[in-house]
Amino acid sequence: MAAVIGGNLLEGGRIDSILQPTAALIVFGGTAGATLLSFPFRDIRKALLALRFVLFSETLDRRTVIAQIIRFSHTARRSGFIAIEAEIKNLDHPFFRKALTLATAGMAPKLLVETMEQDSSTFEDENRRIAKVFDTAGGFAPTIGIIGAVLGLIHVMENLSDPSKLGAGIAVAFVATIYGVGSANLILLPIARKLINRLNRELALRAMVLEGVVGIQSGINPHYLEERLKSFVEDADKD
Repeated sequence: MAAVIGGNLLEGGRIDSILQPTAALIVFGGTAGATLLSFPFRDIRKALLALRFVLFSETLDRRTVIAQIIRFSHTARRSGFIAIEAEIKNLDHPFFRKALTLATAGMAPKLLVETMEQDSSTFEDENRRIAKVFDTAGGFAPTIGIIGAVLGLIHVMENLSDPSKLGAGIAVAFVATIYGVGSANLILLPIARKLINRLNRELALRAMVLEGVVGIQSGINPHYLEERLKSFVEDADKD
């Protein structure tokens, strides 16, 4: 957005030339209305709350999680699996905390894997719907912008006999297009992609955590378990 506005200023344009309340009402109001009609309010509310993840990621560093898992593995081999129970409540990641809680409660490894995989599947479905809210809004916005442009041109055609009103109608037509295309490609669609990328990282982290918890439960040697978990870490982050 800064690049687009800055380029406009460098070309001699003015900020107020692209500030059109009528075009904004048509495009943003129409996009919001179409999106609200497409999704239940529950998904809309969660999508708005998810905006905090666009600039601030809460996904844990995988190397930190691996270090925690290996520490738990050493404790379990030295003092028994039940010895890590007191430390579970200090874990920040809810998936990690739940998996270890079920494991220390004696749930069989196979059932533990099935339960936690279903938890991840539900989590994935919910977050893909949240990202879809922004993706859908990004699809509506350019079309609503075209509607605004057509409405502006209709206004121009109706006032050909009054040249003083032609400029405002033409401005609404072009600015509505800018609002529609700009909001879709500079804001809404990038937000959707960011949320999907964050979801994919979180799912990979959950898969690694589950592998580690089952490894602890099965009594795998901590050194072998660590090497196994490192396969979930991207090469650039292994150093």
